[in-house]
Amino acid sequence: MDKQYFHHALKISEANCIGCTHCIKVCPTEAIRVKNGKAHLFENRCVDCGECFRVCPVNAIYVDHDDFNQIFNYKYRIALVPGVLIGQFPENITTQQIYSELLEIGFTHVFEVEHTVDILIEAREDFKKKNPSIKPLISTFCPAVIRLIQVKFPALVENLILLKSPLDIAALYYKKLLTDQGIAEEEIGLFYITPCAAKIAAVKSPVGENKSEITGVINLDFIYNKVYKSIKQSGKKNCMIPHSDELDAKGILWSLTNGEKDTTDGRALAVDEIHNVIDFLEKIESDEISDVDFLELRACDESCAGGVLTSGNRFLTVERMKKRAKASEIKINDSSCFSTELQSYKKYLIENMNVSKIMPRSMLKLDENMSEAIKKMGKMRDIMEYLPKTDCGMCGASTCQTLAEDIVMQRADITDCVFIQRTMEQKGSMTMNEAIAKMKRIWGDKFNTK
Repeated sequence: MDKQYFHHALKISEANCIGCTHCIKVCPTEAIRVKNGKAHLFENRCVDCGECFRVCPVNAIYVDHDDFNQIFNYKYRIALVPGVLIGQFPENITTQQIYSELLEIGFTHVFEVEHTVDILIEAREDFKKKNPSIKPLISTFCPAVIRLIQVKFPALVENLILLKSPLDIAALYYKKLLTDQGIAEEEIGLFYITPCAAKIAAVKSPVGENKSEITGVINLDFIYNKVYKSIKQSGKKNCMIPHSDELDAKGILWSLTNGEKDTTDGRALAVDEIHNVIDFLEKIESDEISDVDFLELRACDESCAGGVLTSGNRFLTVERMKKRAKASEIKINDSSCFSTELQSYKKYLIENMNVSKIMPRSMLKLDENMSEAIKKMGKMRDIMEYLPKTDCGMCGASTCQTLAEDIVMQRADITDCVFIQRTMEQKGSMTMNEAIAKMKRIWGDKFNTK
């Protein structure tokens, strides 16, 4: 495969893969092929959206996350929690109980990352004022969307807002808070409880930054099950967090669809689910849609509530989070969701919130030489004239267009197409045994003859 640019959280177990093609059909960037009866990943195309993970019927696609026991390598173990974790639990389990059990299972501190959204909003509005010519500005909250734009819409990387996400701001804040107390950096472990694979990839290989402040990333589903089991067994209802740390409605709703859109002025639109995002960005790129000031784009349906590593039904999670937001409006008189401690670090966080320019990594880069790339594009068009355009997937690629690209890039041959094979058999230029051998190279044992 091609040279790897980024860490990927999604992995394929060849031992479990049955070559069913479910994954190649849903991948939004055509990053998967079937070879020798097994799915293979083109890593430079993958955006870690997790669509393949959702549809694999045999769990051959898995998410590579950090081991929970790694937290005990650190004296100070901070759980950086997304608000969506709280939304996984039944309504009779309080936020205080969840926090308490997170401390019981080994963390020394718990912090909901959305506490930082007000600081981010202020920085974002300042970014808008300083860049009035960039429209639409595109949120960088969802790492799968950032990578999607890099890979599939490279012309739109200039529209990305070059600011850290709430998660990264929270990590920056908590590390600074503890080091200011005289705690050595090597004693601090910052662990994010992630609802998706893309955020693992974003931490391990951050875009626009050299290194993340976050020590490790742990599967939300694993933590949910561990905490929920502990709560049910212990039956404790004690509160171990101060009232002042209660997250406000703005923070609670941030990771849901419309969470960002509702905090900005001008014409702002929110789009969720990665195929919807692609359709919308195609219209933006072709100028079919214009005069939009801000785009909130999320790869998962219902945004983070529908993350591939969440445990609960996404619609019930959204309902719980909206109820929590409504309750918080009653409980918190002060509209600010952060403590005085966080407010005191506002200047430091804003000064360190910017990220470097995000570079494109176009998946359709056929050649470094422009003239050669144009020639290859012409060859692709010629090849498409011969292919059936049925997108059947029997060649191991998701579409005929993808096969044409693979042929031009010398990753495949036109005779991989079963329709071409049948035509060649009829003309006597390919035997049945040759066609079967070709299919065996793609589908492996499925084409073993008895």
